[in-house]
Amino acid sequence: MNIKINHLQHVGISVTDIESSEKFYQRLGFENVMTSTFAHECSEGRVMMMQHGTIIVELYQMPEPTLTEIRKRTNGKIDHVAFDVDDIDETYATLKADGFHIVEEAPVYLGFWQKGCKYLNILGPDGERLEFCQIL
Repeated sequence: MNIKINHLQHVGISVTDIESSEKFYQRLGFENVMTSTFAHECSEGRVMMMQHGTIIVELYQMPEPTLTEIRKRTNGKIDHVAFDVDDIDETYATLKADGFHIVEEAPVYLGFWQKGCKYLNILGPDGERLEFCQIL
């Protein structure tokens, strides 16, 4: 298999109070470079990309009632690691052909960045989520 991974794109962290988390990361020198919303189970969550140099941390707050479940977690808050790819459709086809467990039925579009992005997740042997993301 030959998937061209360019670099680690971002680390996604589930938070329970996005404003408080934004202030925390700003104290570390991160800047909010993007804020958006996303749909989840007929509700709306919130997300922001915090950047410091070339490091990007994605903070996202799930809507209720999912947020209640996240607050109960005892095993940390890092949700996924994202890899930047040039062609998400080619990556999807390659991963599917090689039998990886892909979470989504097809790459998902989000209105992040200037022209949006498309992503997909695979599950690792311990359930860890690895995201492959193409910024459009």
